[in-house]
Amino acid sequence: MPEPAREIEQFLFQEARLLDQQRYEEWLALYTEDATYWVPLEQDQQEALETSSIIRDDKTLLELRVRQARHPRAFARQPPARTVHQVGNVMVGAEENSEVDVASTLQVVEYRAERQRLWGATVLHRLRRAQGGWMIASKRVDLVNSEAELDGIAILF
Repeated sequence: MPEPAREIEQFLFQEARLLDQQRYEEWLALYTEDATYWVPLEQDQQEALETSSIIRDDKTLLELRVRQARHPRAFARQPPARTVHQVGNVMVGAEENSEVDVASTLQVVEYRAERQRLWGATVLHRLRRAQGGWMIASKRVDLVNSEAELDGIAILF
């Protein structure tokens, strides 16, 4: 694997590790100020703002999501979920204007309240070169079962 692609793959692995270790503030620091985090509701959904989405956050809303998760009275998130993020099939596109699109697959095992769930998704990151490495300019997570009854998502992908 060429060195830049390996560097990007390691970046995605580090992002997954931060989520699994609930190091959300460090995870947020990976995002640019103009970043978006999108989990579409429909397969092949093209627009985030003209139809419903499961999640459509900018950096400010992501920060709020993390603060809410950390709040001691966030009963819907108690006990906190334990997760294992498995990133695979990483395909790095060509870099243009200091940005690169990266497609990957994701499996997340979530354990919470004596219940285990498995999430599967395809993910598209747009990474932006910054001092010291890469940052996430956008992240799109297409859940395999996005149109099913999801029974409350209390984790980050």
